[in-house]
Amino acid sequence: MRANNNEDFRRKLISRTFVLAKKVIHLVDKSPNKRSAWVISDQLIRATTSIGANIIEAQAASSKKDFINFLNHALKSGNETKFWLSLAKEIMPETADQISDLLKEVGELTKILGSSISTLKGKNKL
Repeated sequence: MRANNNEDFRRKLISRTFVLAKKVIHLVDKSPNKRSAWVISDQLIRATTSIGANIIEAQAASSKKDFINFLNHALKSGNETKFWLSLAKEIMPETADQISDLLKEVGELTKILGSSISTLKGKNKL
């Protein structure tokens, strides 16, 4: 039963990161045609898509240490995404509500990743 719960959790987490990435891509497609917006948009897409990509990479990890390392990269990308979203919110105030929702989702995902990493590291010590 536990394996099914873990598999369901993994699928839901990957799905959430995929939906988040799609929403961010749609958001940046609405950004102004300015150099500053291009830079922020590029970094935001890279950081956001990296969250899910690293979680998927973790599934093929060759060891528990490698698995944790990929989750750490996903967590770092989540934290970077928060920075770029906050900056985008300042630059594109007309999208503030949408960005606030995205920040909430990224916050939840980073909490899940942080908790998962802590749990896995704790299990390594046993």
